[in-house]
Amino acid sequence: MMKRFLAVALSCLLLLMAGCGGQPQEKEKKLSKLTIGLMPDTDSIPFIIAAEHGYFAEEGVEVELVPFKSAMERDAALQSGNLDGAISDLLAVIFARSGGFAVHATSYTDGNYNLVAGGNAGISAPADLRGKEIAISRNTIIEYVTDEILAVNGIEEKEISKVVIPQIPVRLEMLQSGNLGAAVLPEPMASVAAASGSRYVTGSGELGINPGVIVFSDASIQEKEASIRAMYRAYNKAVNYLNNTPRADYIDLVMEKSGFPAPARDALELKPYRSAGLPAQQDVEEAVHWVKSKDLAGSYSYDDLVSKLLAEEK
Repeated sequence: MMKRFLAVALSCLLLLMAGCGGQPQEKEKKLSKLTIGLMPDTDSIPFIIAAEHGYFAEEGVEVELVPFKSAMERDAALQSGNLDGAISDLLAVIFARSGGFAVHATSYTDGNYNLVAGGNAGISAPADLRGKEIAISRNTIIEYVTDEILAVNGIEEKEISKVVIPQIPVRLEMLQSGNLGAAVLPEPMASVAAASGSRYVTGSGELGINPGVIVFSDASIQEKEASIRAMYRAYNKAVNYLNNTPRADYIDLVMEKSGFPAPARDALELKPYRSAGLPAQQDVEEAVHWVKSKDLAGSYSYDDLVSKLLAEEK
């Protein structure tokens, strides 16, 4: 009888110990929060949809989305540790690494960057840019696309005048008010400008370049890998939703959460998004070539700039 009592008591004690030991394990499985910087462009939309439709929650990851108006502000927040990752571009990755900040691109994005001319600027084709002002943000994807447009059309940089306006909304406003001849803008800002009297001239889509990426600090990739993978699963759900849902079903939500100007509601035309994947080798090589040609940074390999996180099976 005593042996049976001791056996039962021991079993109960073991169960209690197992129960107590289970709680820390559950806490260890909880995914770390991610803080992601967004820009006022169409690359932000899958993140907005993932947040508002609960896709991040479904994947068990908390994601805070922080809006920025300029690449400079975004990059400062990333390098100060206030962000885990951000919608960015390959140029920003190169400059960050050149400055000693450990960061990698983890996937491409699908945004377009277009050159739009003022309605009365007398610019209807790239050749008309000679002698005109073009508003850009210095040492960013915007200037990179601008230089590619000039090169493809045989225009030397000295034949135009670059006006540095870092904040995208200000660049748009100055173009619309007639204070600029032309500007390079991300979507939907370029479409907003065109809808209000400006003229689309050319853009990154026509050039076949795609330097936009999502980036994460190396510290976050190492410490929050599971969270980043969960974020991408939610991102891909949002992409699937956007590609298979009528625009009317989500445009009000996008306008409410994105900070896009009101005219974007009618002007915005989304092309199909791709599920997350690694940046193309050619896009990386062309971005590196550009920074080297301007003596802005040294040489970097694909692996120096791109994390293989999405290519690794888990």
